[in-house]
Amino acid sequence: MLRRIYDWTISLSAHPRAMWALAAIAFIESSVFPIPPDVLIIPMVLAAREKAWTIAAVATIASVLGGLAGYAIGYGFFEAVGQPILAFYNYADKFDQFSQLYNDWGAWIVGGAGLTPFPYKVVTIASGVTQLDLDTFIVASMLSRGGRFLFVAALLWRFGPPIRGFIERNLGMLTIAFFVLLFGGFVVARYML
Repeated sequence: MLRRIYDWTISLSAHPRAMWALAAIAFIESSVFPIPPDVLIIPMVLAAREKAWTIAAVATIASVLGGLAGYAIGYGFFEAVGQPILAFYNYADKFDQFSQLYNDWGAWIVGGAGLTPFPYKVVTIASGVTQLDLDTFIVASMLSRGGRFLFVAALLWRFGPPIRGFIERNLGMLTIAFFVLLFGGFVVARYML
């Protein structure tokens, strides 16, 4: 079954509307969706290496726009739901301290989450909740998400056929590793933030 899904993803990656699918996945992954756009970036670059830089650019732009949507979710829902709860429990002062600390390190937090398997959506929403400076958020997002997607695209562009062979030979183990990293990111988000 895993092989069929892989083959289907490879065939989807060569579809004329693959860029739109990538943009949609990158957008919603930055605010609510659990699966990162790398799942589509990898087969798209392997299927059309000459489009590697365009693929990375589309993923970056859509991811940052999705990050802005996550920021808006954090900002909007916090006003309606979060603040009354904090006030009820007399935690408004503690939250102000947390917000200040988060904003002091905001560029590094956003940058770190954008580069790693850590769930980026957690940081986009938290940035809205704490009202991280929007310019800082956008620049850190562009640099980190762009760096990540360009790095993946560059590796695949340079080493495409051997990497494709490696992926196909080790598909099961790589899938397990991917989901362990994804789950680990959610665990870190749950217990560290």
